[in-house]
Amino acid sequence: MRKPPYFEGMGAAPEPVTDIVGARVLAKLGDSVTTDHISPAGSIKPGSPAAQYLQAHGVERKDFNSYGSRRGNHEVMIRGTFANIRLRNQLVPGVEGGMTVNFLTGEQATIYDASVAYQAAGVPLVVLGGKEYGSGSSRDWAAKGTSLLGVKAVIAESFERIHRSNLIGMGVLPLQFPEGRTADALGLDGTETFEITGVAELNGGTTPRTVAVRATKDDGSVVAFDAVVRIDTPGEADYYRNGGILQYVLRQVAGV
Repeated sequence: MRKPPYFEGMGAAPEPVTDIVGARVLAKLGDSVTTDHISPAGSIKPGSPAAQYLQAHGVERKDFNSYGSRRGNHEVMIRGTFANIRLRNQLVPGVEGGMTVNFLTGEQATIYDASVAYQAAGVPLVVLGGKEYGSGSSRDWAAKGTSLLGVKAVIAESFERIHRSNLIGMGVLPLQFPEGRTADALGLDGTETFEITGVAELNGGTTPRTVAVRATKDDGSVVAFDAVVRIDTPGEADYYRNGGILQYVLRQVAGV
């Protein structure tokens, strides 16, 4: 068990919601990505970031156990996020597992190591997905790990209902491509730099129906579209304004 970092730096009142600027893609995924792809519960693979962490803390390989058994330790679980050995990140074609491209260096890296570098550089992250993103069993760590990796928004064709709500509960913005459009149809390959504007409208107490997304390619060309905001209820909007449901509840308990 370890103290989770969800409340670090939390003030009595929530910080204003801001637009997302200068974001890079951590993963570009296809259809039917399940919560087990996002946060596997199975055995911890030797050589993985989670295994390296455990070994560095004196845990022998025979005692690695599973992600499911170590879900009380965020240090293990964040390293296991998007670490399913069958995950196919289209940023690294032909590679299975939790790998991506770190666009700060142009080199291939584990998703965890890339996220650490991006967060150190102050670069927000987005995930691109297809149909039924987050399908399968409800798994809280699929949203918790996504948030702790520094992902600020997931843009998908559609969401599984519970995972969409869980993302909001962890302060991650679920956005949907315009009806009938996909990342590929829009010409997005995941190498772009993203700017998402209109999110700050939530500070006024209303939830925008859409936000403007501009994805700038290396050659300066821009793909622009309006993404549907999948914050579906006033309660979910309150959670998002507070940075997540945990912060919302704590502030309610404290009478803020």
